[in-house]
Amino acid sequence: MDRKSQDILPALRPDYQKTRRQRGDDRPVDRIRAHYQLERRLAEHLLQSSRQERAAVYSAVYAELFTALADHPQHTTDRTGHGEQISIELDILRSFLTPRTRFLELGCGDARLSYAAAGMVQSATGLDVTDALIDFAQAPSNFHFVRTIGTNIDLASDAVDVAYSNQLMEHLHPEDAQAQLAEIVRVLRPGGLYWCRTPNRVTGPHDVSRYFDYTATGFHLREYDFRSMQRLFTQTGFRRVRFYTTVRGVKTRFPYSLAATIETLVARFPWLANLNKISHLLDLNVLGYK
Repeated sequence: MDRKSQDILPALRPDYQKTRRQRGDDRPVDRIRAHYQLERRLAEHLLQSSRQERAAVYSAVYAELFTALADHPQHTTDRTGHGEQISIELDILRSFLTPRTRFLELGCGDARLSYAAAGMVQSATGLDVTDALIDFAQAPSNFHFVRTIGTNIDLASDAVDVAYSNQLMEHLHPEDAQAQLAEIVRVLRPGGLYWCRTPNRVTGPHDVSRYFDYTATGFHLREYDFRSMQRLFTQTGFRRVRFYTTVRGVKTRFPYSLAATIETLVARFPWLANLNKISHLLDLNVLGYK
């Protein structure tokens, strides 16, 4: 984004007020604009960087975002609601976790999910490009943090039983998504599994650009759909790929053919995406087995 385009205030979508209410976003419009302009500038920097440069750029842009925006939702999220969300995620994972499980959370953010899972597993590892949101004073003894450089995961092969990510895949440069999936396959033991949660592009955008644009232009560098996730997981080496839908932590198989059909209907009739049940149904919950 050049200086001239930065000087022009981005226009809000006609439905931005409805979106704010749905998201519970009570920030003033000028702060939402500031967030959008910063995130879009940093996202373009990431998209234009080479594979070699991105190893450093990932950490730099996220550190700048969280430092520059004291009112970023990651800083201001209600802890009660956040705690409820962690409980829901634990319910999703619970059937996969045992006292012998080596658990890896990719894109761990504040690591509160990893902290909560630590009491149920042998070890819990949080992976992210920055530790800016983590309160290490509260860390369980069997938790450790690994800073990722680009798409590399600094763990031994076959060192993980269960890997999990929530809202990570969409933040990766499109060229890096398959590379990171390959790294996840490498660190998983044979028979290990990866549960990936990511928003569906058909019901998006799901980043701050939702207030301004009709496709993601912020830190969601690419949003995916059922077909692209099926293809990526299969090409990367997962021997089995399953899709699920979840309701308050209860997971139910979502046959790929049905999911793809509903997705096609929503793409053809975009107003369907405004129905909360449809939007939630199409959230991507992908389970890949090594």
